[in-house]
Amino acid sequence: MTSALSLSTDDRPHQGLPEEVRSRLQERFQLVVPAAAGSSQRSTSSTDKTDPGERPKPAPAIVSLTQVEKIYPNGSAALRDATLTVNQGDFLFVTGPSGSGKSTLLKLLYGHERPTAGHVLVDNEPIAQLQGNRLAMMRRRIGIVFQDYKLIPRRTVAENVAFVLWAQGFTRKEIHRRLWPTLKMVGLQAKAQCFPDELSGGEQQRVSIARAVVNTPPLLLADEPTGNLDSDNSLQVIKILKKLNSIGITVIVTTHDEHLVRLSNHPVVQIKNGRIQSLWR
Repeated sequence: MTSALSLSTDDRPHQGLPEEVRSRLQERFQLVVPAAAGSSQRSTSSTDKTDPGERPKPAPAIVSLTQVEKIYPNGSAALRDATLTVNQGDFLFVTGPSGSGKSTLLKLLYGHERPTAGHVLVDNEPIAQLQGNRLAMMRRRIGIVFQDYKLIPRRTVAENVAFVLWAQGFTRKEIHRRLWPTLKMVGLQAKAQCFPDELSGGEQQRVSIARAVVNTPPLLLADEPTGNLDSDNSLQVIKILKKLNSIGITVIVTTHDEHLVRLSNHPVVQIKNGRIQSLWR
């Protein structure tokens, strides 16, 4: 899967992001992130100039599967000879019928499942070989959005999102700096003190997205994020995912909604009979 993130001088996707978040985005994705208003711009030196005749280098791979098989103890094969490359800055849809292996693919990427054969690299790390603290640290660099939201019922929207940062040892001040721009990005700042059962399904999914990205992970995995939503809420969720992709986050979305895929105009692969097939680039 080859793709290069298109950079723009339009800084609207970055408005409201704390300066530290901008800095981390620039460091992690090697992007030219628009600076905050009033900040000084780094002068361009001769070493920054690119030869007009020189072709730009492709973005490095953030996900790589090579001849991966996943066979469960009961003999059921979720994936067979699956090979896939996703580059930094890509937005990829993974389609296929229920039970085709879409969720298994994502579980392999965040280390919940291990392949029966083959190699899975995430950010150049063999995630199937990571254990304990090393696996926990890797998972901090992966945001995960689930179809059923997985929110904490007795915690408010703000507490559900902040919980991730609290668990990772962020200070109260830093949690506050990150929390409110993230809630604003998903349009839920006015619902910060509401509990999950006071929200619609679409709002709960937006909380789930905010929780997944509040620590600015370079990779976001969304497993059927629109599966329980109507068409209007589904489009709103995809719009937010596109916004996240526009600031450099690599997004992989599993879905069986072909209409939504066609509207979104992004590369698509299909899992069929356990194999990954490219449908459109």
